[in-house]
Amino acid sequence: MESIHEGMTGASVEDIQERLLSLGYEIDEGERKGLLFGKTTAAAVEGFRMEHNLPRGAEVDAATWSVLVDEGYQMGDRTLYLRLPNYHGNDVRQLQSALNILGFSCGEVDGYFDAHTEAAVKQFQENVGLFADGMAFADTFDAIERLHHVWEGKPSQGPHPTGGMGFARAASVLDGTSISLTAEDPISRNVAGRIWNLATATSEGSGIKLVDAAEGASPDDEALLVFATSPVDTGSAVANVVANDNETLPLRIRTACESSTHKPPYVRIELPTGPTSDSAFTVSDAQTLAVMLLDAICAAFS
Repeated sequence: MESIHEGMTGASVEDIQERLLSLGYEIDEGERKGLLFGKTTAAAVEGFRMEHNLPRGAEVDAATWSVLVDEGYQMGDRTLYLRLPNYHGNDVRQLQSALNILGFSCGEVDGYFDAHTEAAVKQFQENVGLFADGMAFADTFDAIERLHHVWEGKPSQGPHPTGGMGFARAASVLDGTSISLTAEDPISRNVAGRIWNLATATSEGSGIKLVDAAEGASPDDEALLVFATSPVDTGSAVANVVANDNETLPLRIRTACESSTHKPPYVRIELPTGPTSDSAFTVSDAQTLAVMLLDAICAAFS
């Protein structure tokens, strides 16, 4: 494209001005009404180029136009998926920021939809019961937007450690929380039972209870947590949280509960145990998992 520079007028100047205004740059009202690339428009372009590490200048060349378009995208404006060259722009940064805060690490928020971002999208989709293909369509953006009260306005750079709850704080959470636990197999039933034992030992007024099946949960519960040792079925609409990262686990449990449409919120927690027989799983393994999971549950509902 030919460069657009000071002194020019017309629809192309108007387009540039509108994009710059949407990004917070100031342009004189007279220039806007006259569709004139004047001094304030040139100053805005120069500032934009400096802030985006483009060569100094006040004209809009092909490289500047490309970055200006990228910066105008809002999350949800286009479908995002892994491709070469990578999708790049403001919408990708918004997606990465939200996922990082929700506990699904994309790494650095750099605006490039790379393999790390695709992996985070897949994990989020599985976590909230969507088809986990790593492609951010409208359903993925809708699920993220429903959680805006969780991520909006918070720092995006991870990790976001929660640390141990501590006895007193955990007891306080358990006293005010009603959660049903159940399981799909012998190992996960063992772990669920140990979580209940630990919760009861932590607080006599613990609101955590064991149920034989999902139907035993109360509609008034804050959550129904179903433990399992097998991967979730492909295409399942159940929110599935893989317990594989202690630091982000509370955030991912909270995300799954917040996004669940069930009453109470139904969240499946996949334990990192491998086989579903007891032969390779010790009492120590079960107790370690139970302690870690109870701490994560308390942090998620604190």
